[in-house]
Amino acid sequence: MTHPPGQGALAVSLSGLELQNPVLLAAGTAGFGREVAEVMDLERLGGLVTKSVSLAPRAGAPAPRVAEYPGGMLNAVGLANPGVEAVRRDVLPWLAANLLRARALVSVVGDSIEDFAAVVDKLDDSEAIAAYELNLSCPNVKAGGLEFGADRSALREVVRLARSATRRPIFVKLSPAHPELVAAATAALESGADGLTLLNTMPGMLVDTVRRRPVLGFGTGGASGPGLLPIGVLAVARVYRATAAPVIGVGGISSLGDALQYIMAGAAAIAVGTAALRDPRFPERLVSDLAAWCEVRGEVLRNLRGVLEWGA
Repeated sequence: MTHPPGQGALAVSLSGLELQNPVLLAAGTAGFGREVAEVMDLERLGGLVTKSVSLAPRAGAPAPRVAEYPGGMLNAVGLANPGVEAVRRDVLPWLAANLLRARALVSVVGDSIEDFAAVVDKLDDSEAIAAYELNLSCPNVKAGGLEFGADRSALREVVRLARSATRRPIFVKLSPAHPELVAAATAALESGADGLTLLNTMPGMLVDTVRRRPVLGFGTGGASGPGLLPIGVLAVARVYRATAAPVIGVGGISSLGDALQYIMAGAAAIAVGTAALRDPRFPERLVSDLAAWCEVRGEVLRNLRGVLEWGA
């Protein structure tokens, strides 16, 4: 098995989560790791964020679930997953046996405030897990469908309860549609989160003009890909400037330059999604490109975090 060059220059730390390099696979794009292990070398990466895990199994959204367009991809998978018991039984042992240098962050989703902590509690005795990512862009079913991240009191309680269930780092993933992103990020940190993941997909729709119906079976979906890049970079810059908290930047990364923009804006790590679906070798190349960039300039990547100069 090959190893990425320049590991010392690429190593990063996020609130005690040590990564050999900052390149992660974004939640939902790599399954639980096993699904992509034949087409990419996971051990060359910093790690992966798993598919979101819920208490009960979820069948997900109706087909078709994915559609491409010139600016990226629209998807509505519906957080399909086998449920926490199956993940505990079938997924975590595989991760423990196969991820030795890369780290596994488990994405957690729920229908109620209490669900997130319940999932964390059921998984937390596994040594396979390095950290958790709470997907707060999903709807609070018991509160009429409002996103957890959009309800400040719900956000605080979700994080508080999850924090009581684990000592591992917790990252809160927020939506780009949030009208008060910095305030929500600050509330998450004050409630016990160790960092943020910015951002989730942007709500969108594509229309089949022949059928005169939405392209996706669910109707609407989440837009990802290159079009999300400036939105994500701005979100990271704003949150980092306000909080200096560890941030995982995600959205539209498809080149070395894209990754560097996120890091200079304040991201401690970056996550690749749509670009890896299109080209499974891209994440590995990105690690090599980052190492080469640092070597040529004599840079240590973590020193570039937040060097962006903007405004007065």
